[in-house]
Amino acid sequence: MKVAHVLLPVCAMNCYMAINDKTGESIIVDPGSAPDRIKKAVEASGTRPVAIILTHGHFDHVGAAEEIAKEYDIKVYAYEKEKETLENPAVNLSGDMVFSPKSYQVDVYLKDDEEVELAGLKFKCLGTPGHTPGGCCFYFEDAGVLFTGDTLFCGSVGRTDFPGGSMAQLVDSIKTKLMVLPDDTICYPGHESATTIGDERIYNPFL
Repeated sequence: MKVAHVLLPVCAMNCYMAINDKTGESIIVDPGSAPDRIKKAVEASGTRPVAIILTHGHFDHVGAAEEIAKEYDIKVYAYEKEKETLENPAVNLSGDMVFSPKSYQVDVYLKDDEEVELAGLKFKCLGTPGHTPGGCCFYFEDAGVLFTGDTLFCGSVGRTDFPGGSMAQLVDSIKTKLMVLPDDTICYPGHESATTIGDERIYNPFL
């Protein structure tokens, strides 16, 4: 498996593609905006997208999901406790920025610790509430890769001053669900640069 990074203009947000080199299939992670840019990245990768997975429901992580899903006729997956965030504009922040209030729909809701296989890649949905009530991370154990969304950043953690946020809950989520993973696990966050579990265990001042 390899990971392709697409930097999106809204809030300098990171969209990723988890690519199965053997099958030529891919999973799109957090398509937040700029669908044309994402489509060009897909074309450049030469892969066939089979699904979209969302780490949480804020507009800057899901804004392009509907168009991308229609373009490739694929389903959108998210953690089951994020339903209200996705569907309520007052919680997903779509009405607070320069956009019109919007409700986002998901095809498949996953449970905490549920294991999934898409594009021939196995991963686990790790519920990590705190940034949002139903925020999650996606752990690809075989590849040693973790998509952390806005839960964990390089040297920091996600904001908790949005509706439904809780710093105590976020730190507990990170300590109990993420810091138990191997040190060499590569973390791909929703903003800023990649890091590792080992580095965050040592250097992250919030932990």
